[in-house]
Amino acid sequence: MKIEHVALYVCDLEKAKNFFVQYLGAKANDGYFNQKTGFRSYFLTFDSGARLEIMTRPEVVDSKKEPFRTGWAHLAFSLGSASAVDKLTEKLSRAGFCVQSGPRTTGDGYYESAIVAIEQNIIELTV
Repeated sequence: MKIEHVALYVCDLEKAKNFFVQYLGAKANDGYFNQKTGFRSYFLTFDSGARLEIMTRPEVVDSKKEPFRTGWAHLAFSLGSASAVDKLTEKLSRAGFCVQSGPRTTGDGYYESAIVAIEQNIIELTV
């Protein structure tokens, strides 16, 4: 068994799509729109075959995201090397995204950084 995809509701669908395409190399499908409900989505596919569905609809609310809450904590992307983590962290920082932590080696041996990205959702970059 494998996870087929993970889904993320966002308010600004195009901005979210552009983030994942521009910074993480995602390939987006043509999108889906349900005229009856206003639901819109894109499936984003990454080089590994992993897929992320980003979705929106008119009634989506961008609630405050407490750092330690129940639910998904972050999406982690393996970049292949510490150097790649350093470079993308710096690039995202220069683009105005908040670096929450890192790059650093964690107590359990991961080399990572955490970026506050799409609508205050955390994107983790790791080796």
